[in-house]
Amino acid sequence: MFKGIDISASGLTAQRLRMDTISSNIANAETTRDEDGNTYRRKIPIFKEKLENQMGSGLGSTAGGFESAGVEISEISEDQSPFRLEYRPEHPDANEEGYVELPNVSVMTEMVNMIDASRAYEANIQAISNYKSMANSALNIST
Repeated sequence: MFKGIDISASGLTAQRLRMDTISSNIANAETTRDEDGNTYRRKIPIFKEKLENQMGSGLGSTAGGFESAGVEISEISEDQSPFRLEYRPEHPDANEEGYVELPNVSVMTEMVNMIDASRAYEANIQAISNYKSMANSALNIST
């Protein structure tokens, strides 16, 4: 039973990082220059399944003797889609033709992703709550 709580807790951690990354993207949606002088690129967290070695356990193990133990962050990559170009001749970062390279961040897309991450976070909280209820019910059976 505690395995399920651990899996949901890893989901909570992953979704919190996802929300932090989305917040960073929204905050930098108009950042034309970072500390290195480059245009900000949208960040995307990449998750992977966390596996535990279960050799010899026999119960619930998958092929190869590994069992799912939740999710973990593999990396935070940069979106390689093209930058947005806007005509702003007065902007200090405008090129010779008056166009500014803006980050490849769509605030609308980021808000949809934020709602999705928030719902996934809530689902993991509900799963933990259900595990706690089941544990309380199991304790009450013996009385």
